Amino acid sequence: MAFASSGMAKSQSALIGNDDFLQAQQAFQYELRDNGDGTLTLAWDIAPDYYLYRKRMSIEGADGKLGDVQFPVGTVIHDEFFGESEVFYNNAEILIDSGTASSLKLTWQGCAEAGLCYPPESATEAFNASPAGTGNPDSTPPTTHTRTATSSSSDTKVAADQSLTRQLDEDGLSWNLAIFFGLGLLLVFTPCVLPMIPILSTVIVGNEASPGRAFALSSVYVISMAVTYALLGVGAALAGSNLQAVLQAPFFIIAIASIFVLLALSMFGLHQLQLPAFVRDRLSRVSQRQQGGSLASASAMGVVAALLASPCMTAPLAGALIYIADTGNTTLGGLALLALGLGMGAPLIALATFGAGFLPRPGAWMNGVKAVFGFILLGTTIYFLERILDDTLVLALWGGLTIAAGLSLWQVVRSVSRTPALRTLTAGTSAVMTFWGGLMLIGAAAGGDRPLQPLKELSTTARAGIASEQPHAVFEDFKSVINLDRAVAEAGEQGQWTLVEFYADWCVSCKVIEQEVFADATVVSSLSDMQLLRADVTANDALDQELMRELNVVGPPTILIVGPDGQERRSQRTTGEVSAEVFLDRLIQARES
Repeated sequence: MAFASSGMAKSQSALIGNDDFLQAQQAFQYELRDNGDGTLTLAWDIAPDYYLYRKRMSIEGADGKLGDVQFPVGTVIHDEFFGESEVFYNNAEILIDSGTASSLKLTWQGCAEAGLCYPPESATEAFNASPAGTGNPDSTPPTTHTRTATSSSSDTKVAADQSLTRQLDEDGLSWNLAIFFGLGLLLVFTPCVLPMIPILSTVIVGNEASPGRAFALSSVYVISMAVTYALLGVGAALAGSNLQAVLQAPFFIIAIASIFVLLALSMFGLHQLQLPAFVRDRLSRVSQRQQGGSLASASAMGVVAALLASPCMTAPLAGALIYIADTGNTTLGGLALLALGLGMGAPLIALATFGAGFLPRPGAWMNGVKAVFGFILLGTTIYFLERILDDTLVLALWGGLTIAAGLSLWQVVRSVSRTPALRTLTAGTSAVMTFWGGLMLIGAAAGGDRPLQPLKELSTTARAGIASEQPHAVFEDFKSVINLDRAVAEAGEQGQWTLVEFYADWCVSCKVIEQEVFADATVVSSLSDMQLLRADVTANDALDQELMRELNVVGPPTILIVGPDGQERRSQRTTGEVSAEVFLDRLIQARES
């Protein structure tokens, strides 16, 4: 009997089991594009909730020397074991000067947010038999090489995972569109816009139009305005995609953040932002020449209205365009600003069709709506600065912004609301925001970096002192399939269970499990009568790869529970991070089976 052989007998479809981790080939895909000008673009497509390490990504010429390799700025993450690491989420484009090379040697490594680290991978990609600059007239045209998932008997399961991934992507876009629609609706309730809606409705529709005609005219106006915004969004995204590497430089990030601060100050009433007077005057004259009551005029006025942004709209619109330019996503740019325009136009359509009874009365409360946009713009400022500032400082900035928002909320509602229930609710919300902002400042002072867990650094330090005095499970290392089969067989002869852990020094989640699971007193006691084996795959050499392949292990941390009969209790396999409680439940279930 051989434990490894029994593992191979199981179909590859069981690999992911109930942990739903993607294979490395599905999580990290790339496309190598020869730009035809002596440069290459290595475009990574990274699955949601997965990331690649910057410092573990290597790009070298396999048969020659490369020129400059330009990496984008990634996201800095922090953990208590490895400190700060720069990683890439979702996608990353790397510009490579091919130099004298005609093929690349690539090395990379990534992890899943849920707590699984994949072993390092490598590949060699030929891109052009004649490197740029050789003057060979027979050189091949620009080519594209794509690294996709390898086929296996798990295709059905993988297809389901990829379908779920696509669905999550679509849901993310849906949420973005809903947010932009809501922001457009919110823009209506600002001092510069709300009082103008009845006047605008009369100009566009006239006084004699039937409800059906009024709906058609106002809809044409709104759609024309929204499409104009959408075109602005696509233009911003195209400009951003062409300048994305430049926009990631610290100088430009600071400049963009400064612009957002200026936009926010305009929403707080410190100054006004408008188009130059000569542009406003020309657009106004074009609008005044249009006659209400016709579809063509309604459409023309919608286009002009989009370009002739009011002072209350200029800052949010400019902020949205800068944000979209940073993403470089034309689909998001077009659809998001289309949703923004439709949100702004929805009240106008309702007013033209049903009358003005549903509109709230203008008042001082509208300044509060402007302030909301001011805080949104300040939040976007911090979003940009996260790329170049220390995480602790970023947490402090979020704490200060949250405190300011909480105090402002209380001040605004106290001055405009006479309803006791609303004032009580607002006071509670303000107190919670202010209190949480204070916790974030305290957490930042202690070296923390998590807005949702601001005091985690303090609790981690306290637990570390306690953990040093706790017992720890003791494992015996093994290296090969043969060693594992022998150890499992010997334990089985004595009626002993075996626990197999896959571990690596570069695996953050392995460190978490070591501290939070195998140092737990209850877990240590439960494992006391079991054989504990550890496969240290830090080197990721041929033996490590063969061992993981034989046992269908995606990467560390992975924990297998093997009975005295030499059979793994497959349904209780653990892949990725796990709590002590969940691990104990799985251990009990395995033994009862």
